Amino acid sequence: MRNRILIVEDDEANLLLLKTYLSEVSDEIYALSDSQQVESVFTQFEPDLVLLDLHMHDPDGLEILRRLRSARESLGYLPVLVVTGETARTSRISALILGADEFITKPYDRTELVLRVRNLLRTRQAYEEKGQMEERSDLPGPEG
Repeated sequence: MRNRILIVEDDEANLLLLKTYLSEVSDEIYALSDSQQVESVFTQFEPDLVLLDLHMHDPDGLEILRRLRSARESLGYLPVLVVTGETARTSRISALILGADEFITKPYDRTELVLRVRNLLRTRQAYEEKGQMEERSDLPGPEG
C-alpha cells in the first residue's frame, strides 16, 4: 500500500508540522497551501487520504469537500480527515454531510493525529482489497 497523503492547509507553520508528524506514516506527502490548486493536485497525485483545513481562502474547506465529492465516489472509499481550529457544531455537521470522515482540532496531539491517520489508511486499504477480491471473483473460472 502506497499511503499517499494530501495535506491542504493554508498556514505554512501548520503545514510543515503536519508534514513532519505524518512522515512516520508515509513518505509520499503532498503539502498544499493554495486551496485553488486542490482539484488539479488531487487528480495528479491520487491520494489515499486527504487532510483538510476548513478555514482557508477561497475556496474554503467545505467548498473543497463539495468539489471533491464526485471524484471521491468514483474511487470507492477515500477518507478525509478535517484538521481545524473550528469547534462550532455547525461546521462539523456540515463537513460530515459533505463527506468528512474524521475531525481533529488544533492544537492537535501528535500521537492522536498519527493514530487517526493510520486507522483511516488501514480502512482505505481494506476497501481496496475488498474491491480487488470482488473483481477477481467476477473473472471466469478455468474450463474443465
